[in-house]
Amino acid sequence: MKSDLANSILTFALGVLVVLSALFAVRTIFQARQLRAVQAQALVDQANFHTLQMLFADTSEYAKTHPTINPILQAAAKPTATR
Repeated sequence: MKSDLANSILTFALGVLVVLSALFAVRTIFQARQLRAVQAQALVDQANFHTLQMLFADTSEYAKTHPTINPILQAAAKPTATR
């Protein structure tokens, strides 16, 4: 009798652990997929940021020899209102 009770408790605990393992595995799969998507977006954003830095450096160098562009650059540098 005592062995049947211990066997039932251990079987129940094993079942709970199997279900939890399956849930954690599914959750890990979805989070890994989301992480890959975020990493891809981060790479795109990083490339865009690098392009903007290069553009800023080029316009700064151009402005040193052509000061007439400064008012245009200052107007473009003003922050715009967001919705």
